[in-house]
Amino acid sequence: MENGVLPQLPNWNHGCLCGFYTDIDLHTSGLYILISSGPQKCSACIKEDLFEEPTSILKQGGAFPDNAARREVEALAAVCPNEGCTWSGTVKEFEVSHEGNCDFMIIMCPSCKELMRANEQERHNERECPERTLNCKYCKEPFLLKNIKAHDEICPKYPMICEGCAKKKIPREKYVDHIKFCSKFKTPCRFHVVGCDTSVEKEKIHDHERQCSYEHLNLLLHFIMGIKVSLESLHPQTLEVASQKLQGLHQSLRELELKMSQLGGGGPAPVQGACALTLATSFTPLPSALGAALELQLQSEKTKVAELSRRCQELELKVNTFENIVCVLNREMERSCTTMEAYNRQHRLDQDKIEILNNKVRQLERTVSLRDLSIVEMEGKMREMSAATYDGVFIWKISDFTKKRQDAVAGRAPAMFSPAFYTSKYGYKMCLRIYLNGDGTGRGTHLSLFFVVMRGHSDALLKWPFNQKVTLMLLDQNNREHIIDAFRPDISSSSFQRPVSDMNIASGCPLFCPLSKLDSKNSYIRDDTIFIKAIVDLTGL
Repeated sequence: MENGVLPQLPNWNHGCLCGFYTDIDLHTSGLYILISSGPQKCSACIKEDLFEEPTSILKQGGAFPDNAARREVEALAAVCPNEGCTWSGTVKEFEVSHEGNCDFMIIMCPSCKELMRANEQERHNERECPERTLNCKYCKEPFLLKNIKAHDEICPKYPMICEGCAKKKIPREKYVDHIKFCSKFKTPCRFHVVGCDTSVEKEKIHDHERQCSYEHLNLLLHFIMGIKVSLESLHPQTLEVASQKLQGLHQSLRELELKMSQLGGGGPAPVQGACALTLATSFTPLPSALGAALELQLQSEKTKVAELSRRCQELELKVNTFENIVCVLNREMERSCTTMEAYNRQHRLDQDKIEILNNKVRQLERTVSLRDLSIVEMEGKMREMSAATYDGVFIWKISDFTKKRQDAVAGRAPAMFSPAFYTSKYGYKMCLRIYLNGDGTGRGTHLSLFFVVMRGHSDALLKWPFNQKVTLMLLDQNNREHIIDAFRPDISSSSFQRPVSDMNIASGCPLFCPLSKLDSKNSYIRDDTIFIKAIVDLTGL
């Protein structure tokens, strides 16, 4: 069969004289194969009149396989009839190697009865089949996919989460043992039988019983009083009814006995006696039957009375038991109150000690704060002393220039002060003040630099107002072109009079250096650092 067309079989064996009946049957794979069925009638036999009913020239057992015809059929070209399969070859090759092994052969899943190709069977069995078997990842036991939820409900290794301590991955088979000893697991209060509906963690059950002793006693009291009321309402009424019935029965028995005694006596006349005898004989069964009925009713009432007496005794026993429990709880309550009072006293003592310790801690914190302030002041003084110069010449190193410039532009830190420096050990005390984004007329366009006179320890020995020439410089780190500005103090300005506060008003150069020089490539900024130099002329000092 090529391209879906059946192969043209050769015209051999048109009769059954060869004893080999040839026909074409459709195999389950879709190919036509040659089969031998022995001496039977076929279209060729009937056409050539070689086979007649009921006799035939063919003899039973005279058929034999035609190997030449078989080889010719096996050599025919064939293609696989399965959709999508591109296999081609001979009929023999198909039967030997391809039939039953084709990846595109349609097969049925033995579990879910779904049809699929053979090459999809493995994926179907592993991922898609709803009837496939899986192994539990916890207990390793096999189960069907559709039963996964049911298996999770009974799996002994399934991880559980404790509702008390929130511990995870507890196997189900060990969960019961865990909650028995878990101190965080909540259990009903022991007084739930009398009305306490609180669930408490195991480790806090004793605290709950101590804290709620009054409530538990109140619930228990109401419970016992309810039982007592039930007993009081039941016992007297039942006994009274029973006693009334007994009295009625006794009265009926007495009346019957009186009638029987009257009926059993003889009369004065024989006729009357005979009549009385006849009457007595006729009434003899009546007292006996009635007495038996009354006896049965009396026995029944006695049984009921005995049952009521037994129940009353049981209830009295329960009342006594509960009264004993109340007594025990009262004693326990007294002990608890005594313990609570002792705890309260100890608590007050502890609170007093805690208050004393808190006061000491606050005192120590104040002392530590004062020490910290002193240390900070000393560190500041040490930095000033280490940075101070005593010859009127001061070089100020400003690092992290870019960040400090951004802070100045944003207004977070518009100005910076330098450490103090001196004209001599006992001379004038001074410092510099710089605005990296400018100040006054130079705001946003220039770097502003000012000179500040500060209050020193030896001001009383110095000549005032300050009248020394001041030179300010932005150093070129290549030592080529420094930016220099100098001025002589205005003696009438308050900036150069003797300071009455920590420092005077700054005076200097608001247009000291254009910012454009610092924004472009320059040698004034290197490693994000600039250097400012101040020189005070010491002439005349």
